Amino acid sequence: MTWSPDQELVTLTTGQETIIMMTKDFEPITEVAINQDDFGEDKFITVGWGKKETQFHGSEGKQAHRSALPNQPTTPRITWRGDGQFFAVSAVCPQTGARKVRIWNRECVLQATSEVVNGLEQLLCWKPSGSLIASTQRHPNKHSVVFMEKNGLLHGDFTLPFGKEQVKVKELLWNSDSTVLAVWMEDLKPRENDHPNTYIQLWTVGNYHWYLKQSLHFGNEALRAPVCVCWDPEKPLRLHLLTRGWASYTYDWGWSTQHSHGNDCHDNANVAVIDGDKILVTTFRQCVIPPPMCAFELQLPVPVNLVTFHSQAQRTNELAALTADGHIYVYGQGESYNLKLDSNIICSLCVCRVAIDQEEPLTLRLLLWLSEDLFLAVAHGRHLTRLLKLTPSDSQDPKDTLEIRYCQLSLTEWKDSTGNIINFPRPCVQTALCTLSGEEHLIGLTERSHLYIGDSLVASNISSFVVYDDFLLLTTHSHMCHCLNLSLQSALSSDANQNDETVRKVERGSRIVSVVPQDTRLILQMPRGNLETIHHRALVLAQLRKWLDRLRFKDAFESMRKLRINLNLIYDHNPTVFLDNIEMFLKQIDSINCINLFLTELKEEDTTTTMYPCPSCSASSSASGKGGKKVDIICDALRSTMETLDPQKYCLCILTSHVRKTTPELEIALQKVHELRGESLNSVSAEEALKYLLFLVNVNELYEHSLGTYDFDLVLMVAEKSQKDPKEYLPFLNMLKTLEPNYQRYTIDKHLKRYRKALHHLSNSGEEHFTELLSLVKDQRLYSDALELYPSDSEQYKTLSVAYAEHLVEQQQAEQAGLLLWRCGENARALQAFISCTSWRNTLAVATHIPLPPEQLALLARDLAGRDLCHDCEEAISALIQGAAWEEALRLVSLFFHLSPPLPVIAIRFNGFIIIILDYLIGIAVFFLNCIKILVISGN
Repeated sequence: MTWSPDQELVTLTTGQETIIMMTKDFEPITEVAINQDDFGEDKFITVGWGKKETQFHGSEGKQAHRSALPNQPTTPRITWRGDGQFFAVSAVCPQTGARKVRIWNRECVLQATSEVVNGLEQLLCWKPSGSLIASTQRHPNKHSVVFMEKNGLLHGDFTLPFGKEQVKVKELLWNSDSTVLAVWMEDLKPRENDHPNTYIQLWTVGNYHWYLKQSLHFGNEALRAPVCVCWDPEKPLRLHLLTRGWASYTYDWGWSTQHSHGNDCHDNANVAVIDGDKILVTTFRQCVIPPPMCAFELQLPVPVNLVTFHSQAQRTNELAALTADGHIYVYGQGESYNLKLDSNIICSLCVCRVAIDQEEPLTLRLLLWLSEDLFLAVAHGRHLTRLLKLTPSDSQDPKDTLEIRYCQLSLTEWKDSTGNIINFPRPCVQTALCTLSGEEHLIGLTERSHLYIGDSLVASNISSFVVYDDFLLLTTHSHMCHCLNLSLQSALSSDANQNDETVRKVERGSRIVSVVPQDTRLILQMPRGNLETIHHRALVLAQLRKWLDRLRFKDAFESMRKLRINLNLIYDHNPTVFLDNIEMFLKQIDSINCINLFLTELKEEDTTTTMYPCPSCSASSSASGKGGKKVDIICDALRSTMETLDPQKYCLCILTSHVRKTTPELEIALQKVHELRGESLNSVSAEEALKYLLFLVNVNELYEHSLGTYDFDLVLMVAEKSQKDPKEYLPFLNMLKTLEPNYQRYTIDKHLKRYRKALHHLSNSGEEHFTELLSLVKDQRLYSDALELYPSDSEQYKTLSVAYAEHLVEQQQAEQAGLLLWRCGENARALQAFISCTSWRNTLAVATHIPLPPEQLALLARDLAGRDLCHDCEEAISALIQGAAWEEALRLVSLFFHLSPPLPVIAIRFNGFIIIILDYLIGIAVFFLNCIKILVISGN
């Protein structure tokens, strides 16, 4: 008889091979026969390619599938699916003797029938999630737990760690969340006058591999044998059992990842996985191997229940295993003990038996390896829970080397800096110690995903966490991974910004496995069991800053290159330190390609304030380098050091340093390439260097700059490496070769639009090209440059000055044009220029210098006076007063009003003038008094 999960229906099997379904009030609903010839409603559709009867059935023939196992109960077994919609019945057919599993729905309608499975046993347990039905099968050479799908087909199995005729399985039990399968067994053939041994094993699955995680051995004492075993319906990892001696036990388990706890580079980031009598060890520093594979296995004689790593520095790669029979196996690295093995291989060091009377399985638990000869554990008895200290005993027996000492232990309540006792509000399945804002705090995670720091609830959706260095790494049920800097006051005060570098998305259900110390790798495990390595940006940047502070440029460079971090950070993190250690940087990198990559990524942006701001530093706290442009400073510093170390080795890097400057020095780079043609001992040929330059610079731009060197051999060398058609450049080059050198260079510079250089070369080409020079000066407005090329008493200077004056007149700068004409002796044209701009002083000076007749000079002066005041004397006086030109204002008043003294008349006709003057004087006085006060204060 079996009740449905919702307790609404009850199913019974009868001796007449029928199933009776009743309500919870035991009112019959239906009755059907168990053994039916029909497959069920979910019958498969086949195309008739072969029949079961014609297939090969092994050496035992077809009858092997039709016989039931001897000494096995023939009564049916019923199991319900977790949602109560289906139930399965395992029964033996009375005609054939074969056992089959049939699946029925809630209305007692047959859905599917399993195929005949040789050696299938009576046990049956449907996984609450509904995906699989568990049963057991006895093979000729092994004993297995097998799984079926709802359609009756087999789907996976695992082998029990016993001989084929050693044990019988009494019960299969799934826990409430379908993550653990408990197998309850006892010896099949106990010794004479002895009771059978009883075992309970807990199995879990990951990546389609079944792991034996816990083994409970109850021995052969009759009173210790369990008579009832069941899982708690609310707490998935709580197991209840009742023994024949009327003792009740409750076991609570929790998920934990056993990993080494070192924080230095010697720690291999070991993670140990229990798999029955094997420990699967993976060293994540060397490799990331998805389970169930591993780096290596440790084989033990009995199943393992607990693994712990050494907590002492430099020895964190050593581990100890507590087995089901109460022994502790200690393992260490082979290299430490002069073994000819790889340093990552672990070998057995010793075996210790704990001298404790185990009243029940798992008496000893929570084992910690504190020092070389000291273990700490917790033991639970019938009356109290004890904290045990395990130390070497005086016994000479190597199998009995640990004894318990109670008197040396004392429990002390942990208090914070204020004297308050640290208590978690709820029991936590995972704890860790961290330093937050300079104070030690205890972090705890409950089974309901609540994260506490002390007694404060920090978050309620945390799936896993780990404390590494100054960081708290968290994964949440919203599929995010947070990397919080514990050294910051605001690290846990509020949720991080979704665009912040401290947050990144991860795959659904990801949990943290381990962090590789002194590295950037964070290992995550997915729900199905496979692993994923991520490099959290906050963790990466923190590690990069540490490497750069320790001048480990190679480690930082390789990580930045692999993770696509901008290489400018190498300089921006601390420019002064970088410039002082450029030689060390070059020797550590020791790669031409890497140095070139660094140079090509340089840009003027400060990445410590834009792309990668340091959370613990202000924006202005980054060190600054020398004054000037950043790219030019780095290029010049690197080039200088490379030329000192080995200019031949760093030839390509030197070329890159010229090209990558803010103003590319392509001519210098091309000249260095040209110099390589005459040297045969260089590590880089001229052709290779030129080919590399063509990779950095556009071929047309490089061709133009090669022309600017006036070296036709170099021009041909560049042109040949380019994809230019010879018909495009050979005629032009041949024409240039026929020209006089200075005119040739003028032609090249004009072609390259380097007009100042072209002007210089054209001035040296002879007087016959002066007309062309004058045309170039007018077209490109190079008047000042042209005047510097000729003496002031030459005809060319005079011609250029006249042309310049004409240009100034067009630009409304007549006074400057007049001065220029006056200087070169063109007095008449200078006079016209001064008159046009009403520069009366210069006009009268030039007119006197010509000289003009007195009548014309007087007429010119009166005309200039009218122009000077624009025939509006009042506006002129007002403007002069506002400009504080007092003498000129009084001169105009005396000239046009003929007053003596003139001030009263001004006050009558121009009342506003007095106000303007007074305001101006008051402002000057206030400013003067303020200056005096400042001087007095600074003097004191």
